[in-house]
Amino acid sequence: MSTRRLRSEDYKDYSSTEATPDGSPTEGINGFASPESYQRFGESNGTTWFQTLIHLVKGNIGTGLLGLPLAVKNAGIVLGPLSLLVMGIAAVHCMGILVKCAHHFCNKYQRPFVDYGDAVMYGLEASPSAWLRTHAIWGRYIVGFFLILTQLGFCCVYFVFLADNLKQVISAANGTTNDCHSNKTTVLTPTMDSRLFILSLLPFLVLLVYIRNLKFLSIFSMLANLAMLSSLIMINWYIITSIPDPSNLPLVAGWKTYPLFFGTAIFAFEGIGVVLPLENKMKNPRHFPVILYVGMAIVTVLYISLGTLGYLRFGANIQASITLNLPDCWLYQSVKLLYSIGIFFTYALQFYVPAEIIVPGAVSQVPERWALWVNLLLRTCLVCVTCLLAILIPRLDIVISLVGSVSSSALALIIPPLLEITTYYADGIHPVTVAKDFLISILGLAGFVVGTYESLWALATPPIANTTRALV
Repeated sequence: MSTRRLRSEDYKDYSSTEATPDGSPTEGINGFASPESYQRFGESNGTTWFQTLIHLVKGNIGTGLLGLPLAVKNAGIVLGPLSLLVMGIAAVHCMGILVKCAHHFCNKYQRPFVDYGDAVMYGLEASPSAWLRTHAIWGRYIVGFFLILTQLGFCCVYFVFLADNLKQVISAANGTTNDCHSNKTTVLTPTMDSRLFILSLLPFLVLLVYIRNLKFLSIFSMLANLAMLSSLIMINWYIITSIPDPSNLPLVAGWKTYPLFFGTAIFAFEGIGVVLPLENKMKNPRHFPVILYVGMAIVTVLYISLGTLGYLRFGANIQASITLNLPDCWLYQSVKLLYSIGIFFTYALQFYVPAEIIVPGAVSQVPERWALWVNLLLRTCLVCVTCLLAILIPRLDIVISLVGSVSSSALALIIPPLLEITTYYADGIHPVTVAKDFLISILGLAGFVVGTYESLWALATPPIANTTRALV
């Protein structure tokens, strides 16, 4: 969940890639095309390898990162980090599959790029099933549906995240001091219900999404990146300065909570939509496979370290976002506000994707004089939908796990392996590869079903409320 998921040109390149028109690429290391197939023309102003690496790392870091300590708690202090490592390996492998299949269809159909939806559609057209070939267009629709669902899900998470952090800052305002090392129990002043905080954010976010120029939004993206980076540095500093004895933490948690871990973890790792546009924009895209592995290795290490250390630091008291565990001193209250500012601006960037899919089609059906008003009305309605869903599910840990289980698992784990099978079936694909792809998709589907069920079950269980919070 990220502040740089979009290219600065337009949505249609949201998940696109380009390839050389000179024949089909030969397979190189790890299934990627050979370096020669990455040569393109007219990309002298493309991004460097370092810029692409930074964008890739930023494109995979968002609110999901802050929920990983609770995810580790739901899996166990040993099983949690190991599962995050396996999840990271599977996620980057699926990203590589998507890039490889996109290159295959670019060369096969002599197209400058194909997006995620086009790749799935072409994959179904190449499948051995006549029924799938006839209904191949549904591949594009399914990917578009899950993209909309995922991005609007991110927006719901942002509503709840902002409300929870603002509520805690306001509730603890009277007890806020300059002492960041006190172990006292803070008595929180009763405030509005979190649903009212969510509702109070609605008009500000509606005004924010009225900004339709993505280049102008990039200014807010830069501010969000700076705010979130500063906050993460201070959060990690607070964690590592005082880690208690972890001997009382369970090595493996109960099986009932593991599906919640899956939903939160895959929510954090769902950065597959940023891969193709970054590769497409590179000055020398032959470097992209190495950048993908290095960038995702950095992301995985960051996820495992913050998730593990955060759980070690706060133990059973860890909350849905680690920012909610920070002490009520002015320094860390400012950290919560700073990260919240970053998430506030990121809302508009995440909202841009579903808006660009839904709004233009509706606007094209009305007279030109009504186009602007219909555009703004639809944007307002979409924000209101995310607000309503956040009010219905005002628990940050549950909404993250639910969004991850329902939509992120489909885009990141289920679809790419099946795409590889349908793409290369006619050319001959090794049985081991088929077995591997089916295994990944089945595990993703199991996480989809069980994670969604457990998230809905947890949602039906009322949380235990209290008005005090121990600082450890």
